[in-house]
Parts: sequence; C-alpha cells; structure tokens
Amino acid sequence: MDTLPIIHSYSRSDAIADDVLIDVTSVASEAGFKVPVALTAEVWEDCVAWEAKDSQRQVIQDEAGRLWDVLWKAFVAARRANGDRISFQLYRVPRGGRGCRPRLTTLQLHIGPGDELGPVITILLPGQD
Repeated sequence: MDTLPIIHSYSRSDAIADDVLIDVTSVASEAGFKVPVALTAEVWEDCVAWEAKDSQRQVIQDEAGRLWDVLWKAFVAARRANGDRISFQLYRVPRGGRGCRPRLTTLQLHIGPGDELGPVITILLPGQD
C-alpha cells in the first residue's frame, strides 16, 4: 500500500503564528504546568481579554489576573484528569456590557501531542477541536 503525499499541514506553531492559538506557556509554568500551554483565541477573548475601558465601564480587572484565573483552574483540573480531555469551570465577568457580576463558564483542557510529538495543553471552549 502506497502512502499518499501530504498536500497541506497546519501545525500548532502555525496556529500560534496566526493568532488562532495564544501561547501562554511562560505564565502557565508559574501556575505549575510543565508542558507548553496555549489558549484558543476564542477563550482569550471570552475569559482573558480586558482593556482599561472595560474597567471604567464595568469592574476593575486586568488581563494578567484574568489569565491567572484561567490557568490556575486549568492546573487544578489537569491534576485530576484521567484522559486527554477534561472540563473545568470558572467565574469571569463577561466583557462588552455594564455587568459587574461574574458568570460561570465551562472550558475544556486537552492534552495531546505537539509539533514535536511531546505533550502540550490547549484550553478550548466546549465544542472546539
């Protein structure tokens, strides 16, 4: 049986370069992760992104604190994982309105092989691959 040639591939590093994935490995290592960690752009936008105008309109927060919340909850979830995917929940103030109350959201942590086949973690919204 002959092997078909690869016509196109899209690597994790390609996704990071295209801002489809946001590499947060340096901060994730401070939270306890030992492997590279990335968030999908949609997770970043929903759970991390925060600007000064959001603080003026809603409640005072910053991206560093919001990122830490996501990573810490992901780290706690990863420690209890017994498969390659686990759901976890956290409270975050949604952007774009006037609301100040945190709302519960669910995220997925996926552990899989990276470009070099070593383990990597990707944090996604439910339904994302």
